[in-house]
Amino acid sequence: MFKPQIKIPATYMRGGTSKGVFFRLQDLPEVAQQPGDMRDAILLRVIGSPDPYGKHTDGMGGATSSTSKTVILSKSDKAEHDVDYLFGQVAIDKPFIDWSGNCGNLTAAVGAFAISNGLVDAARIPQNGIATIRIWQVNICKTIIAHVPITNGEVQETGDFELDGVTFPAAEVQIEFMDPADGEGDMFPTGNVVDTLDVPGIGSLKATMINAGIPTIFVNAADIGYCGTELQEAINGDGSALDKFEKLRAYGALKMGLIQDLAEAAARQHTPKIAFVAPPQSYTASSGKQIDGNDIDLNVRALSMGKLHHAMMGTAAVAIGTAAAIPGTLVNLAAGGTEREAVRFGHPSGTLRVGAAATQQDGKWQVTKAIMSRSARVLMEGNVRIPGDILE
Repeated sequence: MFKPQIKIPATYMRGGTSKGVFFRLQDLPEVAQQPGDMRDAILLRVIGSPDPYGKHTDGMGGATSSTSKTVILSKSDKAEHDVDYLFGQVAIDKPFIDWSGNCGNLTAAVGAFAISNGLVDAARIPQNGIATIRIWQVNICKTIIAHVPITNGEVQETGDFELDGVTFPAAEVQIEFMDPADGEGDMFPTGNVVDTLDVPGIGSLKATMINAGIPTIFVNAADIGYCGTELQEAINGDGSALDKFEKLRAYGALKMGLIQDLAEAAARQHTPKIAFVAPPQSYTASSGKQIDGNDIDLNVRALSMGKLHHAMMGTAAVAIGTAAAIPGTLVNLAAGGTEREAVRFGHPSGTLRVGAAATQQDGKWQVTKAIMSRSARVLMEGNVRIPGDILE
């Protein structure tokens, strides 16, 4: 006898250029309210992974790194914070959830969900105006501030803010990533703003390896045979290119001290990210929009979960903004090598502006916060259903 399906309260939300399934911790089955194999099994089944067909036909996932995401939120008991935010990046073809990093795009939806689902004290929500929601990002132990527009006591989702990579306009949500450098080590784990990365079969090339927003490895596009204006099809259909990027990522992770052995990289797909940069150049975005090289400071392309991202991960944008503010990094040099507190970069779907201010103290670089604007919207709310035998 097969057990019937169970239903779990959930909300399907877009945040930035990503979307995912959001849960209140208290709504998950009791066995999933603590980290562990049972939580992972339930969330994998919600998304529809692992799927050897790579389609997520039998789940809520969208079969891309941008749409195979889960979020668990709870009222925070941490002083000066409203909500705890835990993010899980679900692998598509493997039975694996990576809990090692944040999703900057979905961060834009966290404040709205928290307000609408009773996780924020009513006294902190204005009748009209902007609600300042203090988020504790559990994966990376960092504070994020979301500025959520409120109309008549409810989250304002509609508006005219346009975000490249998102088809329709919505209300603007400003996000501040406080002290975005990795709390467990230096912003530059090797101590250098540029290193030489030696990769067998590929060669020696310059790399900026930074812990800000999310651990990220930046290389020059020209050093790996690209121009920096590529769209997804130029890379994602090339198996040898994807293998090369994964090899670069693994060797970079090893040099950053994120893994102790190259084999560990396969089980840490979400972090670090690998990206390549180039000076500003005109190109046609994936939507057909013409991007003028005079309107941007540099071009950046980044991979997530083994594929070129269709736009830019929010956390990687923090890394870009932070690295751009620090003289001598490959990002800063691609943007002209000047001092700056904000940068506008081109990505496959268009452009994005991110701000960050860097200072040097005792010979080490520090950034107090990075700022960007995103948008978010509820797509569906109610219950997700999964077969009951998953709880056995």
